[in-house]
Amino acid sequence: MIDSKPRVTEKAILVGLEQHGTSHWELQDSLTELQLLATTAGAQVAGTVVQKLEKPTAPYFIGKGKAEEIARQCQALNATSVIFDDELSPAQGRNLEEMTGCKVLDRTQLILDIFAQRARTREGRLQIELAQLQYLLPRLTRMWTHLSRQSGGIGTRGPGETQLEVDRRRVQERISRLERDLRDVRRNRTVQREGRLRHNWPLTALVGYTNAGKSSLLNRLTGSTVLAENKLFATLDPTTRQFVLPNRQKMLLTDTVGFIRKLPHTVIEAFKATLEEVRLADLLIHVVDLSHPAFHEQMEAVDATIRELEAQGKQTLLVFNKIDALADPAIAAATIARYPGSVAVSARTGEGMQTLIEEFEIRLSAWRMRVEFHIPVSESAALAELHRVGHVLSTAYEGDTAIITAHVPPELKGRLAVFEAVAV
Repeated sequence: MIDSKPRVTEKAILVGLEQHGTSHWELQDSLTELQLLATTAGAQVAGTVVQKLEKPTAPYFIGKGKAEEIARQCQALNATSVIFDDELSPAQGRNLEEMTGCKVLDRTQLILDIFAQRARTREGRLQIELAQLQYLLPRLTRMWTHLSRQSGGIGTRGPGETQLEVDRRRVQERISRLERDLRDVRRNRTVQREGRLRHNWPLTALVGYTNAGKSSLLNRLTGSTVLAENKLFATLDPTTRQFVLPNRQKMLLTDTVGFIRKLPHTVIEAFKATLEEVRLADLLIHVVDLSHPAFHEQMEAVDATIRELEAQGKQTLLVFNKIDALADPAIAAATIARYPGSVAVSARTGEGMQTLIEEFEIRLSAWRMRVEFHIPVSESAALAELHRVGHVLSTAYEGDTAIITAHVPPELKGRLAVFEAVAV
């Protein structure tokens, strides 16, 4: 699935839909990001088209008249691709390709293409191929006959089976093999993670919007040489490094793949092995590009992805990065005042790093309090939060009460104080 051939620069027209509930400025921000994604993928943006509708239309998403207008623009501009800012249905994609005579992509396909270019390790390639196949399976139109079968044989094909059905079955078999391979990857990651946990060091995960500077911050703190480029999704594979605080407390820092608005669900599913580092972390370090004009929207997109990973409620430290790129230094002070407990830094120059390290010491001073809770099994929300945010060490039952011993951060201990028995 991952194409390693040299890529020919394509001329693309971008298309956005301003529908009910979407402001003009939100659409413009999203289209600006789509242009950056297209450029990252290797396309030359030839033009942008915006349609205003109450909701997408079934046949063409943007309406037949606007589709015909885009077809004329493609001819006039010699465009080879049309890229939509929203996900298209299989039927909409086919209709638009027939209408425009160009290759039609949506935002999800564009992101998957960038991931395919960035994947370097075997794990990354497996995850991307799985995401691509899961996305493309319902869109098959006799396009997978090049896939060779790795299993089956005489008697496996029923009489009268169409070529499209054969292609679908081959893709499904490939998906099954990739899922098995990724389960092996997850088992290996679990073994590695358990080895780190034996040291009893707190686990921290760097999360944030793509290109917020997570890898640069990891390099600045630990002296690492993790790839850090001014590109979207420069790194896909998680990197864990040890960091020793001035009070001699050791911690583990893990860099994770960057998030983005409308991050495809197929990517989140395929990258579960990688993103599990977020779900299991004791402290999330949310890195924000303060110099970006839409940093608030980027923060919301990251929070939404964290909720999808079921990692909400964790102790989180907001780190506003790239203060060296601010036109007005007062912006950093105002932002810190708005978000108490946050830190403003520059991973590039090192400004603010001492304050960040001091905040680490504060946040991790009581990072794993060993507490026993007596929680009625009917309190499902409390039980779920304890398992999601804390580290459960043992569970026993007395009647309808769960007796759970766990390591928990101070915030969670406070929220569950009503169920606390006695510290052990």
